[in-house]
Amino acid sequence: MSVNDMSKEIQQQVKQACSSKTPLNICGGNSKRFYGRESFGEKLDVSKHQGVTNYEPTELVITARAGTPLKELEQVLATENQMLAFEPPAFANSATLGGTIACNFSGPRRAFAGAARDFVLGSSIINGKAEHLHFGGEVMKNVAGYDVSRLMCGAMGTLGVLLDVSLKVLPKPEVETTLMYEMSSENSLKKVLLLAGQSLPISATCFDDNTLRIRLSGTEAAVNSARQSLGGDTSAAGSDFWKQLKEHELDYFNTQHNLWRLSLAPNTPILNLKGKNLYEWNGAQRWLISEQDDEENIRKEVLKQGGHAVCFRQHNKHKNVFQPLETDLLEIHRQLKIAFDPDSIFNPGRMYAEF
Repeated sequence: MSVNDMSKEIQQQVKQACSSKTPLNICGGNSKRFYGRESFGEKLDVSKHQGVTNYEPTELVITARAGTPLKELEQVLATENQMLAFEPPAFANSATLGGTIACNFSGPRRAFAGAARDFVLGSSIINGKAEHLHFGGEVMKNVAGYDVSRLMCGAMGTLGVLLDVSLKVLPKPEVETTLMYEMSSENSLKKVLLLAGQSLPISATCFDDNTLRIRLSGTEAAVNSARQSLGGDTSAAGSDFWKQLKEHELDYFNTQHNLWRLSLAPNTPILNLKGKNLYEWNGAQRWLISEQDDEENIRKEVLKQGGHAVCFRQHNKHKNVFQPLETDLLEIHRQLKIAFDPDSIFNPGRMYAEF
């Protein structure tokens, strides 16, 4: 089956679902099935809709179909010494571009390069009326008007079926090195906040098990200069550590308890929450392994600090995986859902029970 035929088949299945009001469960590589609320409906498989359709290394842009395996996309970029700068986690070899964008997943470099949605230039989707729509473009100057393409980032497939995505890419750094420091969590947060205000080639930070790790990326001269001024011990296994962190392969993530992702301002003090912590993104992303079913207290403490909490991996099912929305925000989400998917056929209940 040709790619064009695959696109038409997806559109036809959506059209039939619209007519019969049949819910659809959008599936690609299923590498992120654990994330979010459990969805239901007839399976809509987009995994065969794959392939790179346009790649201009000199323009730093690539366009690929949503079912394209993430590893294949990264291999194509590697031939030109380029990368997805938001460093997306895959969590499985079957991970696809569409699933990555739908979840808006970003890795250790996110705080310094930007999130997945910051690199999306354009996309084409099939909405809940079975219409094939295109938004944005393949260069920054074409991205004007309502930024609908980036609205798809983190929507978990609830607004439409992603068909194609155009992304800005960046050159790989010339060299990278990782520095290590033994210190407390409080001192770690103070240090990374202090360094954030300086002109340094920092591309990732992580604090775990009384050890702060800082990754430097850039030209050899810039990295060497920063390494000399920052001191610390050089890690021989630095690149392996960041890959394991990105893919949740560190010992920290090997747990049978609920894993929470807390999003907070970097200067937020250490929260008084029971459990094991790991800090990323200069303290803006904090992982919490809670050994107790303490959802109410976790959300209360995080909300008090102006942040939000997501139960990233569940071992005890929660009614609210994502932070419950205030009335006004809930209404905005509801109106967006109505505009893109009026009959609520796409991944119903995947994010919130209300839609």
